[in-house]
Amino acid sequence: MTDSILSKAATMEIPINSNGDTRTAEDDSLEQDLQQVMVSGPNLNETSIVSGGYGGAAEGIIPTSSIKAPSMHHSNSNPMMSEEATRGVAVEKFDSVKKWSINTYKCTKQMFSERFGRGTKTVDLELDAQIDVLKETKLKYERILRLARELTNHFYNMVQTQQALGDTFADLSQKSPELQDEFGYNAETQRLLCKNGETLLGAINFFVSSINTLVNKTMEDTLMTIKMYENARLEFDAYRADLEELSVGPRDAAAMVRIEMAQQQYQIHKDKYERLRSDVTIKIKFLEENKVKVMHKQLLLFHNAISAYFAGNQQQLEQTLRQFNVKLKPPGSDKPSWLEEQ
Repeated sequence: MTDSILSKAATMEIPINSNGDTRTAEDDSLEQDLQQVMVSGPNLNETSIVSGGYGGAAEGIIPTSSIKAPSMHHSNSNPMMSEEATRGVAVEKFDSVKKWSINTYKCTKQMFSERFGRGTKTVDLELDAQIDVLKETKLKYERILRLARELTNHFYNMVQTQQALGDTFADLSQKSPELQDEFGYNAETQRLLCKNGETLLGAINFFVSSINTLVNKTMEDTLMTIKMYENARLEFDAYRADLEELSVGPRDAAAMVRIEMAQQQYQIHKDKYERLRSDVTIKIKFLEENKVKVMHKQLLLFHNAISAYFAGNQQQLEQTLRQFNVKLKPPGSDKPSWLEEQ
């Protein structure tokens, strides 16, 4: 019975040159590329067998270490049963690796066909345009985040310098009676600027933290779903092309069986593609709404805090932080500053 299973599996193997197409130089080049791809496939003895498909999630992963042959005791008592079990495990491994190889081959062939202009590609113009806008927006927001961090570092250094300058003025005020007043009010001015600077640093730090969450968590999560969608699109087009190729070929009994199997695989990958396309559409919509809400608050905070600081309006600066619930460490705290904790 096992020999018949192996024979059936061998007859269902799909050849690289399907439907008797004449090989060309590009086909030879493609086959060499595919051989390199196949090298990265699963090892029968060491790796897990992935049955989820090309670029899919980690569903359907069968660790090979979980498949164990019968113990030596049972093998000695019933060698025929042990041999049957061993063959069953080998057949299961062979089938799983063959499915992975066929899926990888089809997707790689489709990818090269699209690149060389020999294959068709499913395109959703509206969704693809939204994806391009999102990727471009993420790059611009990353630039805002980088510049805001640079501003924070430079401003922090300035505040530290003002604090040191104020302490020096205060020391000289005590040791220079003839310039006591002059050194004194300069020391107070620098201390006031330092205090307001720390308040502004708190506002800028809150701004940086919010932009970082938006870019590296919210946007990145949506881009991960987009990557899964793009992989599903490639799989869908690969199985669609395979079905179209079989449909124009001969219609004998063996061909009809292959067409029926191709139709089933096509429908499975079509459903996966449509589900992920719907997920991407929904995530992009919610991301846009969240982005507008977050940036409206953060840009208002940034503007009001910067304006109040450089206008010398300490009361408005503190009111801005209270308005946006930005908390600062209490005065005289011995804990390291927020920048030192980075």
